[in-house]
Amino acid sequence: MPQVFEALKWASSFLQNAGREENAAELLICHHLQMTRAQLLANMRTSIREEVWQSFQHDVYKHASGVPVQYLIGYEQFYGRSFIVNKEVLIPRPETEELVYGILERTNEIFANEKEINVVDVGTGSGVIAITLALENERMNVTGIDIAYESLKVAKENSKRLNASVRFIQGDLLQPFIKAGEKVDIVVSNPPYIPDEEILSLSAVVKDFEPKRALAGGPDGLHFYRRLVKEIPYVIKSKAFIGFEIGHGQGADVANMIEQAFPEAKVEIVNDINGNERIVFAAL
Repeated sequence: MPQVFEALKWASSFLQNAGREENAAELLICHHLQMTRAQLLANMRTSIREEVWQSFQHDVYKHASGVPVQYLIGYEQFYGRSFIVNKEVLIPRPETEELVYGILERTNEIFANEKEINVVDVGTGSGVIAITLALENERMNVTGIDIAYESLKVAKENSKRLNASVRFIQGDLLQPFIKAGEKVDIVVSNPPYIPDEEILSLSAVVKDFEPKRALAGGPDGLHFYRRLVKEIPYVIKSKAFIGFEIGHGQGADVANMIEQAFPEAKVEIVNDINGNERIVFAAL
């Protein structure tokens, strides 16, 4: 049987030739050996057991064919925590951490004196935004809404594992809050924002495996922002805050929608670490 370093070398080379990220080999081998990266580096000369080698190879081939490595190992890191992911939810992206950070930072300025802050995360998916906000700021009462029962199952499991106090509701955007007459201080959403036609040009790892309902945002990618901006006035308090993750080049359109609905709003478009338009914040 190969030693760890040999298995890693083979997998890295194989995945590179298949046009995949080489570091996936390390994630997969850590998962199959149930080791941290530090333990892996300390055990490079250890021989791999037959059954582990077989299952590791199987997953390397699956990733080469396009299955996201996060679905193979069953989790992804977000804001320093490990979240369960499967084919029913979008894999969390580092850019979304910037949305969460921006909300936490602005909450301390806008709601400095409030003891409780009611937050709703619309289209919660795996629950990463809702759960992270609840764990990072104990003043926040967070609700996550999603239309898909399968996604909510993942979100609830993540909440339970991370011991977060988050309420999850099945529903279409803000409809559950409108029907219940509930008001919130903060609305946050990372809705589907990829124009329908562009879905086809995404990498196979994304378009063939991640749920389309979490990606497709209508002909121009702005369908869900239009709906949200129409619904938000029914649920928002007079002093409130909105945070949207957006796609590249959508900043002006989304900011414009918010300004038309809330002429008094202070709206800002924020670029991500790569310099792309990524977030629209609005203080009301």
